[in-house]
Amino acid sequence: MNTSKRCDGVTRRNFVRVGGLTALGLGMCDFFQLQRALAASPLSNSKTAAKPKSCILIWLDGGASHLDTFDPKPKAPSEVRGPFNSIGTNLTGIRISEHLPHTARMLDKLALIRSVTSPFGVHNFAVQYLMTGYQPTPAIDYPVMGSVVAHMRRQTGILPANIAIPDLISRDAATLGNGFLPTSTKHFSLGSDPGKANYKVRDLDFYRGLDISRLERRRKIVEAMNQFGNLKSKTNGPQDPDLERAYNLIASQDAKAAFNLDEEPTPVRARYSMDPRSNLGDSNNIGQQCLLARRLVERGVPFVTVNNTGWDNHLDLETYANRHPGDPRSASHALIPGLDKALSALIGDLSDRGMLEETLVLVMTDFGRTPKINITGGRDHWPNCFSVAMAGAGVKGGQVIGESDALGEFVKDRPISPGDLSSTIYTLLGIDPAHELHTPDGRPMRIAPQESKVIKELLA
Repeated sequence: MNTSKRCDGVTRRNFVRVGGLTALGLGMCDFFQLQRALAASPLSNSKTAAKPKSCILIWLDGGASHLDTFDPKPKAPSEVRGPFNSIGTNLTGIRISEHLPHTARMLDKLALIRSVTSPFGVHNFAVQYLMTGYQPTPAIDYPVMGSVVAHMRRQTGILPANIAIPDLISRDAATLGNGFLPTSTKHFSLGSDPGKANYKVRDLDFYRGLDISRLERRRKIVEAMNQFGNLKSKTNGPQDPDLERAYNLIASQDAKAAFNLDEEPTPVRARYSMDPRSNLGDSNNIGQQCLLARRLVERGVPFVTVNNTGWDNHLDLETYANRHPGDPRSASHALIPGLDKALSALIGDLSDRGMLEETLVLVMTDFGRTPKINITGGRDHWPNCFSVAMAGAGVKGGQVIGESDALGEFVKDRPISPGDLSSTIYTLLGIDPAHELHTPDGRPMRIAPQESKVIKELLA
């Protein structure tokens, strides 16, 4: 067997053992072409602060109710008010859901937008609009913001530039991906949930190295690796830099360690909502998802999406706050309380580490929910008015932008479109929203829509 070594001392056999060319679940050519594309991409001309920044998008998949989270209506009739009370915050006169007490105590670090509006009340179109900034059309496939950021950033590390935890799959077959950008900018999905006991990132095993169940699949790459070795030995360097980078990624213990939450102290994990009385995984998943997101941006990943599911609640709203009725622990594991602890821990953790000014934290969702509760005790889709929260990366916290009417039904003041959100997000990340990308056929395309406007109140 050929066990010749590269100049870095790693044998080809060891390369196969640690994961093969499909480590992390990425197609080699799909992902590593990103490095070349990024090196050739023009930098933004934006006058925003030039230091590198990252974004953590907390996506509440399904459509979280604005009335039961960031825009309660305590004076509305009971059929609108719903089953939850509201509480005061550290901002005078601003109230949010009673199930967001940790967030209420640090609202001075966040900006709430209560006047987001969209024409789309079905998941696929709504999600595409929010995640791309463009209204969906059959004429063109727009890239999500994570892909645009990955395309524009000069990524010098080994980790992917656009990561989804645990994936980026939405309802109604929404098209969420790289659009007209190179496939290498598409999000890398972990394929596993860090909030569960069986969490393991695809081909990576933190404890045993090679997963024997995948040995046969990985064996098939030996021929390709031998070919690579032969090419390298006959020339001054590899003919395919993507293959070289793939090799380096698989051989990197640091890259693999980035996904290992066991490196975090138990008190830190508990701060994000892990139940200290239980083993790994017995927590509301969003907490550990956000903790992993922090680890990734800490290591230079420009865009991380935390895709938290379960928010499409047409039935009993009580499940938002009590996952398992009768279980005394359920309140800390349900959707809204889980979001509360995860979001507050993430912002506090980033602040403590001196990372908040360089990291944009977003909380977004498909759309809001109907003001009037339906006959099953839930709320249905409602895109006319809903809420978004932001913090970090130059966001001026401690403010509420826009206003809904007395029932949370329509925008009363300062309507903001998903296009406006995208333009603002890019600006905060130091990317000019007017910068032009090009489709494969050469058609110029602005990063954000022509009609979109930056939300000036957010800029500190």
